[in-house]
Amino acid sequence: MWEAIRANRRRSRLLIGLMGSLLVGVGAVAAAALAGPEMAWAGGLVALGIWGILLALALFKGDELALMATRARRLRKEDAPQLWNITEEMAIAAGLPMPRLYLIDDDAPNAFATASRKGPAAVAVTAGLLRRLTRDELQGVIAHEIGHIRNKDVQFMTIALVMVGSIALVSDMALYILWFGGGRRRGGGKSGGQAQILLLALTVLAAILAPVFARLLYFACSRQREYLADASAARFSRYPAGLASALEKISRNQTGSRGRQMRAMAPLYIVNPLAASAAGLFSSHPPTRRRVEILRAMGGAGWVDYEKAYGQVVGDRTPCLDKETLASEGSISTRQGQVIPAAEADATRRKREVTDLLDRMAHFLLVPCLCGVRIKVPPAFKGDQVKCPRCGRDHVIPTAQGEPAATEAAATGSSPASRAGAPMSYRRKGNSWESFRCSCGRTLQLSPAFEARRLRCKGCGQSIEIQPA
Repeated sequence: MWEAIRANRRRSRLLIGLMGSLLVGVGAVAAAALAGPEMAWAGGLVALGIWGILLALALFKGDELALMATRARRLRKEDAPQLWNITEEMAIAAGLPMPRLYLIDDDAPNAFATASRKGPAAVAVTAGLLRRLTRDELQGVIAHEIGHIRNKDVQFMTIALVMVGSIALVSDMALYILWFGGGRRRGGGKSGGQAQILLLALTVLAAILAPVFARLLYFACSRQREYLADASAARFSRYPAGLASALEKISRNQTGSRGRQMRAMAPLYIVNPLAASAAGLFSSHPPTRRRVEILRAMGGAGWVDYEKAYGQVVGDRTPCLDKETLASEGSISTRQGQVIPAAEADATRRKREVTDLLDRMAHFLLVPCLCGVRIKVPPAFKGDQVKCPRCGRDHVIPTAQGEPAATEAAATGSSPASRAGAPMSYRRKGNSWESFRCSCGRTLQLSPAFEARRLRCKGCGQSIEIQPA
């Protein structure tokens, strides 16, 4: 697979070089039209400077910007144990360190990977993905994203998106300046006027077509990378049918509103959420149906199995994988998948777990009632009691209690819980997820894996003793 990775890097350098030349060309033509041919170099230099600033951001902060754009929130192991275990398994299979995990509050199932030059890579999944996919399907998606990380795709994708954005920005600036300031150029006779008109027309044409060509270059390279990541996923998980089933579910559920940030991030996802409005040359991904057909046609889980299926479905004489990779190993048998009835039976459980996870991340306080309802208390609620909407029972809001004992309080003649900095404690009710309120009003969460004796409130900084059930 290393030859494929090296080929990816060569194509990446060529692509970035072509995009850089396109960017400088747009800046130079715009400057020549506005200030004369002698200033073309200055326009190219300004365009190159804009690209340099955005490139530095992409290299060192690209992952943070991508996660911030999707409002992703970091996950701990206790937040999503199954997702964490699957990611660990696939990272070990790929020989990579464990990536950071993030959750996006979006009901449309999808996922993407991102990375920068510092720190580990990151994989972000949507809430809809965790709700809808079985373990085998989720493993296929995570293996696909791990494949992007191993194949060195994620940094290229981020840099290429910045390049496309830079070209679009410089083109928009050129059109804006031409629109509002293009008529201020000094005249130079009949021949000078004709040259100026020609130069202005060339600038407008370059500003309009440059972003289109840049996207075409990026998409052409991106489509091949998706095939390589699919092959990697089949190899790491040893169950191509899991990813095939996941791709089918994801492509069927890409509904709902998509804002400008989704349009910018769409090429990073495992399935383009805007695929319905883009096809052929203007698609960042191969057709999902074709990807599924290749995975379903695999007779095993090895590189040679994917290459054989790729040739049967695509019918392209150009191989997907290089000869060195194909010669490195033979066919690999697939593992046994989960029994479908058993896998589908836990759909209700998955939906409830994800909903509870989102509620905890939003700092809701969850109060269980005997009738089976889990009462969600919003952070802004200041009352001491809440009524169950189903059975009408009143429930006291779980709150950390003041210490020390009443004997000490009687001896001092004061209420220690009311004094500033008074010790606080909370007694657990069981070994599952619990939430309670600090004296400052902030909701605190205790996971089943929490074993510490004390917990510090992030709101007021007070240390609270956690007593076992």
